[in-house]
Amino acid sequence: MNESYAGSTFGGRRRGGADGWPASAVWEAMEQIRGQFEQKAGTRMGRGDVRAAVLAVLAEKPAHGYQIIQEIEERSGGAWKPSPGSVYPTLQLLADEGLITATELQGRKTYALTEEGRAVAAEAADRGAPWEAQGARSRPRVGGLPKAGVDLAQAAAQVGRTGTPEQVDKAVAVLDEARRKLYAILAEG
Repeated sequence: MNESYAGSTFGGRRRGGADGWPASAVWEAMEQIRGQFEQKAGTRMGRGDVRAAVLAVLAEKPAHGYQIIQEIEERSGGAWKPSPGSVYPTLQLLADEGLITATELQGRKTYALTEEGRAVAAEAADRGAPWEAQGARSRPRVGGLPKAGVDLAQAAAQVGRTGTPEQVDKAVAVLDEARRKLYAILAEG
């Protein structure tokens, strides 16, 4: 790794793991990358979308809260991951409305639709799931890209913390090549 790269990016310090970067600077850089992806990608949907998404997931099978969050994230291609702070109150509201029931199963609350809940979910299915909505489809920059970027930053940080100087140099070359290839994709069309 050349000194100008290390100096300009990580404060010019050459201490840290394996003659690598200072760990705090690497984590700070990763947080900046993650923050940029979240700002550009956006993980919020409109009001009522959490409710519709929960009903759509439960229409297929009973699930606990964390499974519902994971299903929504997966079905939206990573574009939307509702927070537990929006899902669990929605589950409580749906239970209060008599649309779902909660049963304790293996130490977790598992939620399932009631008959009335199935009718509401079937009615909502005609409008499509929130992750299929026009707003979600019109944002082509979201999907797996934020996660892939964060995963890449984590791998780079690991090499920086534990790699030998030769491994760090190879990683820098790989990242430089990846950057060039990404810009080439934009240049294509």
